[in-house]
Amino acid sequence: MLANTPQILAAEPWQFALFGLVILVALVAIIILLKFFNVWLRAKVANAPVAMAQLIAMWLRRVPVALIVDSRITAVKAGLDSISTDTLEAHYLAGGDVSQVVLAMVAADKAGITLNVERAQAIDLAVKGTGKTVLEAVRTSINPKVIDCPSAAGGKDKIDAVARDGISVRARARVTVRTNLDRFVGGATEETIVARVGEGIVTSIGSASSYKDVLENPDNISKLVLEKGVDASTAFEILSIDIADVDVGDNVGAKLQEEQAEADKQIAQAKAEVRRAAAVAQEQEMAAKTQEMRARVVEAEAQVPLAMAEAFRSGNLGVMDFARYKNVIADTDMRDSIARDPQQ
Repeated sequence: MLANTPQILAAEPWQFALFGLVILVALVAIIILLKFFNVWLRAKVANAPVAMAQLIAMWLRRVPVALIVDSRITAVKAGLDSISTDTLEAHYLAGGDVSQVVLAMVAADKAGITLNVERAQAIDLAVKGTGKTVLEAVRTSINPKVIDCPSAAGGKDKIDAVARDGISVRARARVTVRTNLDRFVGGATEETIVARVGEGIVTSIGSASSYKDVLENPDNISKLVLEKGVDASTAFEILSIDIADVDVGDNVGAKLQEEQAEADKQIAQAKAEVRRAAAVAQEQEMAAKTQEMRARVVEAEAQVPLAMAEAFRSGNLGVMDFARYKNVIADTDMRDSIARDPQQ
């Protein structure tokens, strides 16, 4: 060994650099192998092998390696060998939930529901940010759920409608639905189902000739609503509509008639008030005319003494004529005083 020492010391500097680089690369390779060996071995033992190069590539793309590998192991163990790591990695990079997609596909496969990975990923991305998951959609397709109509979130416990006889009927329905995975992406939500069913209930009650018909056959409401196809273009398929509760409300027709009568009365009173005001105005106008005519009479009477004075001066009226005129006036006043009512 001492004999080789001069040869080593005599080596070129670039050889030392190359030797150091080889050692560095070997150390990095060993660290990487140790970092991913556990994940690689777990996938190998689970019969869902993933190449070491793929693990390193995922790590470089900042993809959680353990999540992707564990999701693939779950899929393979469930018999879904068609799901590759590239598919899972692409869905993660698109912002999806990889574990929910795999679990949803496993649940659908066990339940005999046809659901491919592309559809599952589309549903997962569609429900992102809504508080729902693709697994919940699949579970609802397997185990139907019940939707209250009207919804409790709306603050109403029943739907009010009026039959033809004017009696109000209040009804509450329970709609059993299951998810339609083929229409889930782009389909209307539960709010649309509740709105359409509510509209159908109002139409059914409104078309009934009497509230008694609704109380006797509440199932007619369900039949009419189902015939309208309220689940069209929605993310759900309606299995049944059950009328949970029906009761009689107010007599809306009588109230409307009462309000109409009150309105007619107020209109008649307003018209009568207009006529009364017109009569009062006409009366005031006539009183003014009466005063005007009296003023003219007074004015005319004021001309009598002047005419008599002129007649005296012209000789057309004598003293005896004037005396007879005064007697006539006195006699007229006496007769008026005798004929006048003593109480006036």
